[in-house]
Amino acid sequence: MRQQHETLSINAQGRRLYDITPQVLQWVQQSGIQSGLLTLYIQHTSASLLINENYDRDVLVDLEAFFNRLVPDGDDLFIHTVEGPDDMPAHVRTALTQTSLSIPVLQGRVALGQWQGIFLFEHRHLPARRRVLMHVMGE
Repeated sequence: MRQQHETLSINAQGRRLYDITPQVLQWVQQSGIQSGLLTLYIQHTSASLLINENYDRDVLVDLEAFFNRLVPDGDDLFIHTVEGPDDMPAHVRTALTQTSLSIPVLQGRVALGQWQGIFLFEHRHLPARRRVLMHVMGE
């Protein structure tokens, strides 16, 4: 059994979904692992990871519109406002999504479905450097 790890840095330029699929697929292919498990983990509390459709960009627009309605910035419900009106909503968005993903590696490739992509979902408006830990283990 072998394993490798790497940190993927993403310069998020504000709230939206960032497709990180190409970087992840390339790294796994270069790892040489033919059969195993890929784990992705984001080291932040106001951004998350998603697997979703990467064919029609309207899906990403609709997801953001849904989250804007579900968890609006500046909601009077929130008392944690020291970092701005988008901070507590960002934490709620993270709680409703995922901070880690596990994806099988089969025949040297990440086993995503036909229309699936891997996204960093930035929940803050200001630019931020985000870190995603990539870990693959297998043979």
